[in-house]
Amino acid sequence: GAGATGIAPAGDVAAADAALVRKLFECVGYAAVVPENLLDAVTGVSGSGPAYIAAVIEALADGGVKAGLPRPLALELAANTVAGTGEMCKKGGDGGKMLHPALLKDLVCSPGGTSIYGLSAAEKAGLRTSLVDAVMATTRRAQQLGKSKL
Repeated sequence: GAGATGIAPAGDVAAADAALVRKLFECVGYAAVVPENLLDAVTGVSGSGPAYIAAVIEALADGGVKAGLPRPLALELAANTVAGTGEMCKKGGDGGKMLHPALLKDLVCSPGGTSIYGLSAAEKAGLRTSLVDAVMATTRRAQQLGKSKL
């Protein structure tokens, strides 16, 4: 699986039970054990993250269409680029370990090249800040929902 889940076993849960729950969640992707106070932040990153990344894929495809690509091809290229980039970050480091995205970005952006020009334009438009703000807004909303009575 390709999911990402955070779990926070209560203090009275046996270690073997917590390990079983983690193993079950790992059937559908990555599972991280986090303190309960970080679950809302996990929601901000991995719970709502697919919506952000879908918007990124759509925007990349729209850019491709604007540059002359047929939409089906632009969507295919964008979706596979995002999936491949995720895989490179997950396993592209030494010994198949996590490669920090900044290092991958630096490997892709050659001096004076197309990627650094495009990244500069995206940064000027607020790409990084908008994603950080989205995670924080989601985290705050998850906290609000957690305090409300259902």
